Amino acid sequence: MNDQFGNGTHKESAMPTHPLDRRVLLKTAPNFRDLGGIPVADGTVRAGALYRSATLAKLDGDDVAAVADLNVRTVYDLRTAAERDGALDNLPDSTRTVWLDVLADNAQNAAATGLLMTDPVAYAETISDGRGIAQMEEANRNFVTLPSALDAYRAFYLDLIDEKRTGAALFHCTTGKDRTGWAATSFLLLLGADEADVRADYLETNTDLAPMTESILDFAASKGVDGELLRPLLGVRDSYFDAALDEMRTQFGAVEDYAINGLKLTAEQIAALRERFTSRSGFVSAT
Repeated sequence: MNDQFGNGTHKESAMPTHPLDRRVLLKTAPNFRDLGGIPVADGTVRAGALYRSATLAKLDGDDVAAVADLNVRTVYDLRTAAERDGALDNLPDSTRTVWLDVLADNAQNAAATGLLMTDPVAYAETISDGRGIAQMEEANRNFVTLPSALDAYRAFYLDLIDEKRTGAALFHCTTGKDRTGWAATSFLLLLGADEADVRADYLETNTDLAPMTESILDFAASKGVDGELLRPLLGVRDSYFDAALDEMRTQFGAVEDYAINGLKLTAEQIAALRERFTSRSGFVSAT
């Protein structure tokens, strides 16, 4: 899918201009937005502190400078080794990468498959009759309980609260919707966001990925594949979100139980996360 990323939206602004529009519109990095401004238990998520996106492997030109202007100093790459092969992030020199392979224990997980772009006809055969949607629901359950996922998300949170870490942070997978979606979901829930607001951010991906999605559907159609069969796999659905939350509640309980018993975080570490990423004075930029 990486080859399609150059067809994203045109760059308009390096920073969100309104708390209800958290998008960072870059030509070479789709699905890029600030988590800042989302209401949480004691205020809002601090603006300019944590971003989510699709892969930054195609980041180029002014967009590299835009990421530097956002003061993104740490990028958490949630992709598999196969996804990163030949497609490492193109980042400003001031930015460090932390590789966290969420699916190391299940590289064939539907969220990491590259078969769509290499052989869309064969891919379509694997997802017919509702099998693709079921695969994505299972993939989202994996993000909650797979040992490599627990290790990756634990490392993600520990690095986020590391006092030595400076500047803003960003996390991504390939399309920024599945592994990235669970990172954003668990983060927002841990900060005390309402589930409806978390779901809204999750589903925002369908809008933000639309330019890339349409180009992929056009490519598939050129190979004789029905685009409507693929569409549910190129975006996110309520059922994917619900599958992850149901798995969390079944295996651990509330999000704090997932963090403590699944990710092995302490109550003090959860408190540090909330302190670092919560703004109690509205939508203001982080320093």
